[in-house]
Amino acid sequence: MADDRSPAEREQSRLDEAAERSGRAVQRVRHRSGQAGRIRARQWEVTLVISLQAGLAAAIAALLAKNLLGPGSHVFAPAAAVGTIATAIGQRARRTFALLSGVALGIVIGDTLRFILGSGPWQTGVVVALAIAAALLVAGKGGPLVGQAGGTAVLIATLAPMDSGLEVPRIFDALVGGAVGLLVVALLLPINPIRVLDRAAAPIYTVLCEQLGELAHAIRTRDGDRTMRVLERFRGTEDDLGRLHDALSGAEEVVTIAPARWHRREQYHRYARSADHLERLMLDSRAMARWSTTALQYDEPLPPELADAIGRLGQAVAEMRRERKYGDDPQRTRRLIEQCAELAGRASASGVGSFGESLVTGLRTAASDLLRACGYEPDDANRIVRRAAGAGEAKIQPPVRRQMKRPRPTRGARARRREHQAAARRRNDGRAGLPARERPAR
Repeated sequence: MADDRSPAEREQSRLDEAAERSGRAVQRVRHRSGQAGRIRARQWEVTLVISLQAGLAAAIAALLAKNLLGPGSHVFAPAAAVGTIATAIGQRARRTFALLSGVALGIVIGDTLRFILGSGPWQTGVVVALAIAAALLVAGKGGPLVGQAGGTAVLIATLAPMDSGLEVPRIFDALVGGAVGLLVVALLLPINPIRVLDRAAAPIYTVLCEQLGELAHAIRTRDGDRTMRVLERFRGTEDDLGRLHDALSGAEEVVTIAPARWHRREQYHRYARSADHLERLMLDSRAMARWSTTALQYDEPLPPELADAIGRLGQAVAEMRRERKYGDDPQRTRRLIEQCAELAGRASASGVGSFGESLVTGLRTAASDLLRACGYEPDDANRIVRRAAGAGEAKIQPPVRRQMKRPRPTRGARARRREHQAAARRRNDGRAGLPARERPAR
C-alpha cells in the first residue's frame, strides 16, 4: 500500500521513531546504571563490615597469643583469624575446621617423614608431596585444608631441624586464631541476617515486578520483540540468584553460631522457604516469556485476559514483598493470586493455541509457587489455584447440566418386575375369556 503522506510528514515520522528509540535506550541505560549503583553500594557495605571484622580479629588474636602462649613471634594466630574472617560468609565455621585439620595433618605427616627420611631438599619435596596428596584424599578438592597441610609440612621439614618445638605453638596459634575469628563473627560484630537477605532478594523482586508488567504490556500490544527483551532480562538473573544463595548461607551461619541472632531462626527458616519458591517463580516467569514469544511468532490468539493475569501476578509479587516486610498476613497477595488464576481460566476457555495453553499452564504454576512462597502448603496452594481457574472457565463456558438418569435396577428388582408383569397378563387373559355380560363394569 502506497504511503500518501508528504515527504515532510514522512521525515517527521522517521524523526519521531528515532527519538522514541533513543528515549527507550536512555531508560535502559539509566535502569542498568541505577541497578549497578545499588549493587556497588551493597558490595561497599559488605566490604566495610568484613574489613572491620578482620582488623578486630587480628588484633585480639595477636594480643591473646602474646599473653597466653608465651614469648615468640606468634604470627600464625592473627593470620588464622584473618583467614577465617576473609572467607566467604556462610563458610567461616567450615573453613576454621578445615584450617585446624590441615595444620594437624601437616604436622603428623611432616614429623613422621622427617623422623624416617631425615632433613634435606629432596626430603622436603617428598614431605610436601605426601602431605598434599593426603589432604586431597581427605578433602576431595583444594581448599584451606590442603593449603594448611602443605604449608605446615614445609615449615616442619625446613625449620624444625634448626628450631625444634614448632609443632605445638603452631597448633595453638591455629586454635587461637580460628576461635577469635568465630568469636568476632558470632559475638562482637554479627551481621543482621534478615537485613542481608532483604538486600539480596531486592533485585529479584524488582526484576519480577518490572518484567512481568512489561510482559503483560507486550502481550497486550502483541509486540514479539518486547517479549524477547523480557526473556533476555529474565535469563540475566543468574548472578542475582547466586547472591541470594550466598546470603542464605551466610544468614544460616549467623543464626546458628551467634547467640544474639538466635531469635531470628524461625524468621530465617520462613525466608529460606520463600526464597526457594521465589527462585522457582523466576524460572516460571522465564518460561512464560518464552511461550509468549513463541505464540506471537506463530500468530496464535492471546486473549486480553492473559495479559491481565500476568499483570496481576506482578502485583501479587510486589504485595507479597510488602506484607512480608511488615509481617502482615498475606491476604491481599492471595486475592491477587486468585484473580490471576481466574483470569488464566477465562483466557483458556476463550480459546488459545498450543503455545497459549502452555502459557496458561505456566501462569497457574507460577501462581501456586507464589502461594507456597507465602507459606501455604503445596496441596492448599494447588487447590486454591485450581478452584479459581475453574471459576474463570465457568464464566466463559458454563458447565452443561447433565440429564438425571435413573439408577439401573438390580437383578432382584428385575425378577420381581417380571413376576408382576406375568401375573398381570394372567389376570387379563382370564378376564378376556368371560362373556360380555359378566365382565365387570369399568
